[in-house]
This record gives sequence, C-alpha cells and structure tokens, in this order.
Amino acid sequence: MLAKTARLTALGLTLCAANAFAAPALVEQRPDVSLTLANQLIEATLDACHQDDRTAVVAVVDRGGNLVALQRDDNVGPHNTLAAQRKAFTSLSTKNTSRALSDLARNTPDAENLNTLDELLLLGGGVPLKVEGHVIGAIGVAGAGGAAIDEGCALTAIDKVLPKTL
Repeated sequence: MLAKTARLTALGLTLCAANAFAAPALVEQRPDVSLTLANQLIEATLDACHQDDRTAVVAVVDRGGNLVALQRDDNVGPHNTLAAQRKAFTSLSTKNTSRALSDLARNTPDAENLNTLDELLLLGGGVPLKVEGHVIGAIGVAGAGGAAIDEGCALTAIDKVLPKTL
C-alpha cells in the first residue's frame, strides 16, 4: 500500500510539473511599446520637426491604446495635445496612418461615416508602430503645420528609431 501511494504521489507530482510547464503556453507574449522606446520616438520626432523649424506635440500609445508618453513644444496650441493622442489612437486601432484613413473616409462612400466615431480623428499625423508585422503601438503628431508635415516628422523618427530588421 505504501509503494502504491508513493507511485501515485510521484505521478501526481509529474503531472503537476507538466502542467506548470504547459501553463505559459496559455499566456500570450507580445511585443509592446516601452517607456524608453516611446521617449526615443518622441525625441526623434521633435528633432525631425525642429530640423524644419517647426514645433509640435507628440504622443505615443502602446498596443492597448494607452498613452505611454507625450511631449509638447512651447507655443503649440493646447488643442494639439488631445489631437496628437487621438491621431495615435486612430492609427493604432485601424493599423493604418490616420491620413490614409482620412483619405478613405473622404473618397469611399462605404467609409465616409468613419468621421462619426468620436474615438477616431481623421487628420494626418498618426502612424502605426510595426514590429515583425505586428502593430505594437502608434505615434501621433499635431501642430507642426499640417497633415503631411505631422506625418513626415513621425515617419522620420520611426525610420531612425525602430530597428529595420524587426
């Protein structure tokens, strides 16, 4: 009886150990935006804007749409702070640039009511952050002088900061 109990205990411990190793497979592990990465992107974006003698607000959100970091240059209109956040969120949630989404809504009858969603801001300046084909967050720029300029500052920063191989 003692031997049988010992074997059952050993079997139970083996099964518990096997389950302990299997459990991590149930937990998703996904790349995300860290505070360090967000700050590097913001610095590079503002540098790109400053190279063109422009000021801006830059916001970076993570894969869940949470604000990770935001920085505003002096003398940028206060409405641009929220605009940068919303551009980033728009880009993240649609996995596209906010400018492309704006063009789509303007030129495609089936998509024209996208502008009725309060969460989305259909202005250029939001760009998704992609790593290994996955959107891990987004950057939003506002106040630099128009959609193309806002987007250009973000794209310059992304090209500089995100590794090319990812």
